[in-house]
This record gives sequence, C-alpha cells and structure tokens, in this order.
Amino acid sequence: MELSMPPPQIYVEKTLAIIKPDIVDKEEEIQDIILRSGFTIVQRRKLHLSPEQCSNFYVEEYGKMFFPNLTAYMSSGPLVTMILARHKAISYWKELLGPSNSLVAKETHPDSLRAVYGTDDLRNALHGSNDFAAAEREIRFMFPEVIIEPIPVGQAAKDYLNLYVTSTLLKGLTELCKQKPADPFIWLADWLLKNNPNKPKLCLHHIAEEPY
Repeated sequence: MELSMPPPQIYVEKTLAIIKPDIVDKEEEIQDIILRSGFTIVQRRKLHLSPEQCSNFYVEEYGKMFFPNLTAYMSSGPLVTMILARHKAISYWKELLGPSNSLVAKETHPDSLRAVYGTDDLRNALHGSNDFAAAEREIRFMFPEVIIEPIPVGQAAKDYLNLYVTSTLLKGLTELCKQKPADPFIWLADWLLKNNPNKPKLCLHHIAEEPY
C-alpha cells in the first residue's frame, strides 16, 4: 500500500524595513536596490511617528543610554515602512543592511546600505527586523491590518476563512457557473490565482498618512 504524503506547507518569509527620516529622499533608489535583490514589496506606508509611538516601537531598547536620541531621531520627520518578502527575507535583508553602526559598516562592509546611506552609530539610515518574532511584532505595529502567515488555529483561523477564503471562493464559484468553461477545475484554479485578495502587490506610489 502506497501512502501519499501531504505536500509541505510553504510560505514566504516577511520582514519589516524602514527608510529613516534623514534619507527618505533616497526612497526610489533604495526601493530599486530592494527589488533587484529579489524582494517583493508587499505593502508600503509613509508616515510620521510621534515620540511616544517611536518609544512603543523600540520598547525593547527602553532604558539604554541612546534611547532618547533614538526616539527623537525616528520622530524627526516622515519615514517609509515596507513589508519585504522573499525566501529567508530576514537574514537576506540584514545582510544587505550591514552592521548597525554605519561607521563600522563603512570599514567592514563598504557596499552595504548602511555604509552607503548611514552617517554614524545612531543615524544608520535603515531598519530591519532581527528575527522572526521581531518581524511579526514590528509588522503588526506598522501594519495593524496585515495578516501574517502561517494562520493560527482557533478563532483567528475562522476569521481568516470567513473574511478571505469563503467570500473569495463563493465569488469564484458564482463566476464559474456563469462562464461554464470546458475544464472547470483549471478555470477555477486560474481565477483564484488572479483574484487572491492577499496576493503581494508592489506599491511604488507616494502614500502620505497621518500618525495612527
């Protein structure tokens, strides 16, 4: 008896990237580097955080000597936040960024983004999540409406099914009945691919938002 193994669950890793206030004018060329490095920009926001919001975002750094300067710097002007996706997104983005201290980066990783765009240990131009847990927390902070895969069980899974899967599938089946294609399975599969509500979208247009 041959046992059929279920296909492995594959999902693309996501990380949070921030273009910090002093280099927002370099956004277009940084986005070009991101795309050429194999990332997809899933979502993008431009916003201006208050000092309190910056304190909440960097809560794990609270109490450190540089904390007041950090929150003042991050709230000094608009910044751009992006959800980046690709295989091993977190480690690849960290590698592209280089050391957190831009002065060190200029010495040891001169081609890294922080070496090119950063100024010193504080003004290091860009942010990246340290690990999966940090990426999940930071993405939820900057994009509270986003769904982070894999979907958990319980009520969260039910909400996801009701909000996305059931409604999308119902639309697809309704359209299938109208079209009456020769091969309904292939037609429905193609329709679902085209109409996936969570399909990553590249957004390069300017979006200004008020602090939330």
